Order: sequence, then structure tokens, then C-alpha cells
Amino acid sequence: MTRPFSFGQRVALSIVPRLTALVLSAIGITLRFEVIAEQRAVPATPPADGIFCFWHRCTLPAAWYFRKFQCSILISRSFDGELIARTLGLLGFHSVRGSSSRGGAAGLIALRDVLVSGLPVVFTADGPRGPIYETKIGPVKLAQMTGKPVGSFYLLPERAWTMRSWDRFLVPKPFSRVVVSWSRAVDPPEPDAGPEALEAKRLELNDALERARLRAEAYLVKVESA
Repeated sequence: MTRPFSFGQRVALSIVPRLTALVLSAIGITLRFEVIAEQRAVPATPPADGIFCFWHRCTLPAAWYFRKFQCSILISRSFDGELIARTLGLLGFHSVRGSSSRGGAAGLIALRDVLVSGLPVVFTADGPRGPIYETKIGPVKLAQMTGKPVGSFYLLPERAWTMRSWDRFLVPKPFSRVVVSWSRAVDPPEPDAGPEALEAKRLELNDALERARLRAEAYLVKVESA
């Protein structure tokens, strides 16, 4: 059962999401996105369908870029999760409440229903608390439940403020170029795959996410040195 929020938290919930969405919108309209993809990768465009993953640190540019995709995202029931859910809701996202540790099964079932309806779902693969660049098993389990492949992408601003947080959270600076890097989709596990096979698939997904990140970083280095 979710604990009730304190008075201070309720005040924050009434103010912070609106302010954050406003600031993000003000920055977002100035950003210039460039899509790149490795061989045989297919970047998603709206209306999209399927499972998609990205690293937690690029949540802000991802929230702006994917605001028209009608995405659903799994968000924890914590106070921080409520802040994120309300902020993303103002940008057009749908939230499913749960986490990898509490309510995970119910959250995956709800996400399965979203996929059945033909709409996409997204995961911050290493969220909500890390460790950084290490995907959880949730996306793999959802892929097994639905038979859907998992797409991987990474958004890297050319200029950004980097927070002193576990994920080195990125806040794009206004008028920045943002690289949207895609890796090849990871095929779903077999319906009867056991723990070892699921772990192997998790590592495959982790590799795809890292390829997307490293490709974005290399692309910006090349652009800056040109």
C-alpha cells in the first residue's frame, strides 16, 4: 500500500510538475534533433508500436522528443515517481505505476495491455536508482510476455548541464543539437525461456543500449572535430 504524501510533498506535486514541464517546453522548442542509426536499425516514428528502452540520464531530451508518440512508461509509486508521472503527463505521456522491486508484476501486466492496444511502451532501463548503464530485467520479461522486440536508443545533447546524481542526469542547454542514436532491436526471448536465457537476453539488450550511447558520443566528437 502506498503511504500518503506529506503536506510539503502535496504542495511540491502541485507546483513542480507544471514548472518542470514549462521549463522543458521552453528549452525543447529550441533543440535541433539529428537521428543516426547503426546498420539494420530502424528508428521509430509516430505512430510507433513496441517496446523501447533508454538510459535514465537522457530522460529530459527523450521526454521532449517522444512527446507525440503516446508512450506509456513504468514509473515507481514513490514521491519522486509521482513527480515524474505528473510532469510527463503534461507532455502527453501515460504512466503505469510499479517498479522492478514493488508492484513489478502488476506493472508489466498493465504494460502488456498497452501493447495489445497498439501503443508503445518505454523503459528507463537502468532506473530508477541504477547502477548506471545496467539494464533491469523488466523489458526482457515484457518482451517474453508479448513476443515484441525491444528497441534501444540514446539521446545526447551537444551542450548540456550534467547533474551530480547517480546517473549523471543531462539537462540540455537551449539551442543545442541533440543526437538521437538507435541500435538494432533485440528479439524477444522464447516463451518458455528460463532464467539463464533471460539473463543472456538482458545482456544483449544492455549491449544494444551501450552501442547507441557510444555511437552518439563518437558522432558528436566527429562533428566537433570537423
